Amino acid sequence: MSTAARGSNSHRPADRKVAFVSGASRGIGKAIAVELAHAGYDVAITARTVHEGESREHSSTIKRSDTTPLPGSLDSTAALIEAAGVRCMSVPADILDHPSLVSAVDRVIAEWGQIDVLINNARYIGPGHMDLIVDTPIRVLRDHLEGNALAPLVLIKTVVPHMVKRKQGTVINITSTVAYEDPSEPAGKGGWGLGYGFSKAALHRIAGILAVELRETGVRAYNIQPGYVATERIAQDMKAFGFDASTGAPAAVIGKVCRWLLESPDAPKRNGETIQGQELCSELGLLPGWSLAPAAR
Repeated sequence: MSTAARGSNSHRPADRKVAFVSGASRGIGKAIAVELAHAGYDVAITARTVHEGESREHSSTIKRSDTTPLPGSLDSTAALIEAAGVRCMSVPADILDHPSLVSAVDRVIAEWGQIDVLINNARYIGPGHMDLIVDTPIRVLRDHLEGNALAPLVLIKTVVPHMVKRKQGTVINITSTVAYEDPSEPAGKGGWGLGYGFSKAALHRIAGILAVELRETGVRAYNIQPGYVATERIAQDMKAFGFDASTGAPAAVIGKVCRWLLESPDAPKRNGETIQGQELCSELGLLPGWSLAPAAR
């Protein structure tokens, strides 16, 4: 089925809620999108990779290039969403191209009429993640900020007014411990670079302030801190930098936590908080067959 056909408005139930998930071609974003589909949401998904096998620069360092295709695409995520019996709209966009994000939201609103849940999961992929401060060009650090902090703000500023008008909605930002913890080792030797850390720190501050500003509107905002997750990119790219994908949690853990925030009667009282994803999932048994090992608690 073509992208256009997936985005059509035919036979969409009027009472079905809509989720918009960024960075949904693979990893955590894909897992969230599929989980929300199983929860009964129609899901709009955005990312750069539309078809399997597309090549883009995804090296984490300025020292070398890597354009080998990463597993995953909007096409493959859309197929899983539709298999759950709901609608999927693929709206390709680039977090470094802010107008493309606005256009993606505008299309969803125009065709489906609403966005009930905004998941800011996409992040900058490229050089600077594993480079030392003195080696990283300012333009690369700017790209991290554009992608990891300002792009989510563009989506929030485009989506939230519609939520406020309808007096309901939820914003979930996928944060990281790098936003508030220092690495134990330098970038490239088991740690991470400033670009990742300070841009995620900027993202980290948004949900709490947004929750305060919107607390009388019916719109909620949260951070989810996912912990170390075994994504496709971790497996393919990050072993060279000291990261072992086999020790990560499955991405489905974070999908389950997102669903809990949207469905649990206990979630509203945590408005504005940072949710420790793996800990919550393990404590509540949200993903059958998975829990944190005692040593990891």
